[in-house]
Amino acid sequence: MSDIAAESGEETADQISKAGGKVIFVKADVSRPEDCENLVKSAVGQYGKLNVAFNNAGIGGASVPIGEYPVEAWDKVILVNLSSVFYGMHYQIPQMLKNGGGAIVNMSSILGQVGFAGSCGYVAAKHGVVGLTKNVALKYGKMGIRANAVGPGFVETGLTHSLTEDKECYDFLVAKHPMGRLGKIDEIVDLVLWLSSDRASFCNGGYYPVDGGYLAK
Repeated sequence: MSDIAAESGEETADQISKAGGKVIFVKADVSRPEDCENLVKSAVGQYGKLNVAFNNAGIGGASVPIGEYPVEAWDKVILVNLSSVFYGMHYQIPQMLKNGGGAIVNMSSILGQVGFAGSCGYVAAKHGVVGLTKNVALKYGKMGIRANAVGPGFVETGLTHSLTEDKECYDFLVAKHPMGRLGKIDEIVDLVLWLSSDRASFCNGGYYPVDGGYLAK
């Protein structure tokens, strides 16, 4: 596992270890291709091969109309939310081919399917993640590599904390989900684990929303 923040990353690794899991933590800025390459090398160096990859890093970015959206903010959101997925798969796929295949799960969003006023960078990046995922599925499916994208609705995480601090904003987001609430982390985790496993052996190139009905409207 990796994170750009070493302290919180080490804490998470420690929690995994105490729960009985085997883990190594590698500090990485996934907007840098060399860091993505090092992640794969570290995994292979520790465990001998790479079977599963979950490309999950993301930032929210600015929330302003496109005509006012800072160019620097656009570049950062695209790097972290989209280019990092390309960089990750660019180095993950060759290692998986050595094993005869593997499973890749990419974190998109409901905003990988629809727009959201004021979040042009995030929306564009998450749409791009879905496209990259489909491309990998088409090219590498016969080689044993499956790639799928997950599309969460608004979930109570650190990424949405600033949005949910404001009651008016929180109520607005809740109202967009027919179930009348935001998602919980475990509800996303269970889908990611399933797609990563052999139980999803015929799932390839899919986009899987877990959104409380957000996209049903």
